[in-house]
Amino acid sequence: MGNPSTAARMPARRHRALTRPPETRYDRRLAQILTHATEVFCQKGYEGASMRDLSRASGMSLAGLYYYFESKERLLYLIQKHTFSTIVERLKARLEDVRSAEDRIRVFILNHLEYFLANQAAMKVLSHEAESLKNGFAAEVAAIKREYYRICVSLLEELKRERGLQVSTRIAVLSLFGMMNWIYTWHNPRVDADAGCIAKEMGDVFLRGVMADGKGRRER
Repeated sequence: MGNPSTAARMPARRHRALTRPPETRYDRRLAQILTHATEVFCQKGYEGASMRDLSRASGMSLAGLYYYFESKERLLYLIQKHTFSTIVERLKARLEDVRSAEDRIRVFILNHLEYFLANQAAMKVLSHEAESLKNGFAAEVAAIKREYYRICVSLLEELKRERGLQVSTRIAVLSLFGMMNWIYTWHNPRVDADAGCIAKEMGDVFLRGVMADGKGRRER
């Protein structure tokens, strides 16, 4: 097995490409508004927040805010779309140069935890407001979530083929998300390790579980 920390490290050029600032003034302003909106939704909840609250937080007039968004639902949609799209894009970039099935799962875990811990307000909004979007907005975000889930499924299927495992893919993948998704509720940077250390430990727990006596289990 390759060194997980080396395998998980994003090439410098690609990392800069993914984290470069928005190119236009409009995009920069949009990113600022989304950041303020995320904080408001995190503090007040989607239902409790008003466009006037969002206007005050962003320092924009109400009319100016409506120039960018026709409703707070569109704001929530853009927050969710940006978050999930960013996680997926960064993951795909980091997986390009990793060949080992086990290391690829470790990259998945590290990518997920790094983003979650760096964007805890957004994670709280996504977790608490998952059902707030309706119609087309909900369908588009759900499609990105399905893509992300399918990537994780494919990574585990690779590991199963490589190691001859019989573990249930669905149970294993959903258990992994269960471990990762609630980290924002308990992680305390004053006493807990950083994303890299936690990702290694979670990876050890998960991989030891799915690979333990795997050939003796029957796929369900």
